[in-house]
Order: sequence, then C-alpha cells, then structure tokens
Amino acid sequence: MTTELRGDELIARRHLPAPPARVWAAFTSPASIAAFWGGSHATVPANSVTVDLRPGGDFALDTRGPDGTTRRLRFVYVSVTEPHELVFDEPVTGLRTTVTLGPAGDGTDLTVHQRRLPPELRTSQAADGLASILEALAAHLRPPTTTPERSIR
Repeated sequence: MTTELRGDELIARRHLPAPPARVWAAFTSPASIAAFWGGSHATVPANSVTVDLRPGGDFALDTRGPDGTTRRLRFVYVSVTEPHELVFDEPVTGLRTTVTLGPAGDGTDLTVHQRRLPPELRTSQAADGLASILEALAAHLRPPTTTPERSIR
C-alpha cells in the first residue's frame, strides 16, 4: 500500500486479494460499505448506508467515532463505469474521489485519488485514515479461512 499527499490531492494504491467484480461490489453494496468504510477509526451502522448507483445518484452513510459522535457523510456519483471506475463528489467541500480498479494477477489493483482536498484533510492523519479504510477493505475481501475437518473415529 502506498499513499501520497501532494498539495490538495491524496492518492492511495493497494493490491486487493479479490477480482475486480468483487471489489466493485464492495464499493457499491450497502452491507459491504458498512463493513469497511470506517477503517480502524469509526464504525458504520449497516442500516445507515444508502446507495443510488447512477450518475447524479448519491450514497450516504453515518460514521460513529469511538466517543459515540455520529457524522453523516453524503456523496454524489459523477461517473459509474462498472467494474472499472467510480467518481463521486462530496457536495459540501467539493472533494472529488476517483476509485479505479484493474485486474492484476491474483486480484485487483486499486487506486483511490482524492482531489480538491479541503485544508483540514491535507494531513498525514487523513492519509492514515484512508490507508486504514483500504486495509479494512482488504480484510473484508480476504477469503474466509477454513479449518481442516477432523475425522471421527
């Protein structure tokens, strides 16, 4: 995983252990968004996530911090190109996020490029937060581990 903060842009890259269609589903399914979006710094109640997957549609969710503070986030889709790219804006700040997926060997190479970051998000803490979300996404996508069956004698 790499993250790069350049002025008003934040770029994160990560290889994920799942095919692009599965990663796409994680970014567009309310249950999956709730499973990873908060990273290690917040939780997202599954019933708070709404998705209207079309240009002009929005998705929204609540994040709940460790202190119990809840914050509503809302984004508007600009472009939806399944299963390769999502572009969405945060209407209050103007932040634009582009999520790009590409097949790569045994999984997917993911790039999250955020542009027009407001000054309060041009920090290493914001970069760490995005990295945490992508780590939670990777954990969500990992195949479940199985334990060998024991024979009964």
